[in-house]
Amino acid sequence: MNYGNIKYNDIANGEGVRTSLFVSGCTHHCKNCFNSETWDFNYGKPFTKEVEDKIIESLKPDYINGLTLLGGEPMEPSNQKVLLPFIKRVKALYPNKTIWCYSGYLFDEELLKESRAHCPWTRELLSYIDVLVDGEFKDELKDITLRFKGSSNQRVIDVQKSLKTNKIVLSIYNNKKNKDFHTIK
Repeated sequence: MNYGNIKYNDIANGEGVRTSLFVSGCTHHCKNCFNSETWDFNYGKPFTKEVEDKIIESLKPDYINGLTLLGGEPMEPSNQKVLLPFIKRVKALYPNKTIWCYSGYLFDEELLKESRAHCPWTRELLSYIDVLVDGEFKDELKDITLRFKGSSNQRVIDVQKSLKTNKIVLSIYNNKKNKDFHTIK
């Protein structure tokens, strides 16, 4: 697996201060994607043990709330295979840090059911994810006042509650707007 970028001390992609890993590879190709260079699975640099170790170290400070996976598409099967052992390691070392994941695949229709995204690693990977922002970015539904999502069709899902109850449980962040958003006239 390759990655396009790592943002340390990121405050845009999940609650609090986070480390965000932008993986490479995406087959959705959403119109006006903010990160279209990561569609290519070969874009960026190899995700090595040294890169993993640097991310693990970045999560150490108490002020870091957790890790966010985005891209590209973390839930592409080839990315899931690489991310699963890494995420298991993160959760073992930092059980109180949250893991957020952004995916164009729908949680209930594509990740939990037979689909091109559902593969041998999906269920276990989801068992370590706290919050999933699901659904493809839809340019015609873009809303820059939404918090933690780019278009109104996307959902911010509490994955663990959803898995436990076998139904979609939206996170408290699902319908929150950016409080500090102001239109400049």
